[in-house]
Amino acid sequence: MEPSSSTATIVEALTRAIVEHRLLPGTKLAEQKLADHFGVSRTLVRQALFQLAQNRLIRLETARGAFVAAPSVEEARQVFAVRRMLEAEMTRAFVRWATPRSIQALREHVNAEQKAVAREDIPGRTALLGDFHVRMAELMGNQVLAQMLGELLSRCALITLMYQSHAAAAHSSEEHAAIVDAIAAGDEARAVSLMEEHLNHVETSLAFDRKLPTHDISMALS
Repeated sequence: MEPSSSTATIVEALTRAIVEHRLLPGTKLAEQKLADHFGVSRTLVRQALFQLAQNRLIRLETARGAFVAAPSVEEARQVFAVRRMLEAEMTRAFVRWATPRSIQALREHVNAEQKAVAREDIPGRTALLGDFHVRMAELMGNQVLAQMLGELLSRCALITLMYQSHAAAAHSSEEHAAIVDAIAAGDEARAVSLMEEHLNHVETSLAFDRKLPTHDISMALS
């Protein structure tokens, strides 16, 4: 395996573990354990951790190591503000561009979401609910937007893990279905309005006053 592909594999695996809530905020990412797990050098692990730090999914602390990031309330609000700006325009563009095949692809995605919600597959539904938004950009062929949204949604996965209530997932999928219906009807104003309302609902469902657990012993005892 080439070094660059090894680094990409580590980045992808850790990103997915964070997005699917298998790695909690505050978890320490030990270089040697990761090197042993992936069968690579600590140098490649370090490169992967640096990339994840640039994406704000982990934080690097001098003399302490790497930790899964724990976004602040202010950062959470800023992430949703950016998402509203990007996704309102994306939805407007999608309605104008939409084809029967792309609408069917979104319907199939929503169906997969609802199945994951029904079987209480928390990692699966978390990934699918976020991927709905990235899927819209991918279907339009806008890889730059898809990448930007992918990075934002990865940060949102951390935010929802830390602050979201348990009842929000089913509601999010229902709202996705309503957005697709508006797109299929060619109702641009309604589709954009529903997307903005959906993002507002997700943000307002976040319990920012919730006391958060920590994996850091010194923080837990302070």
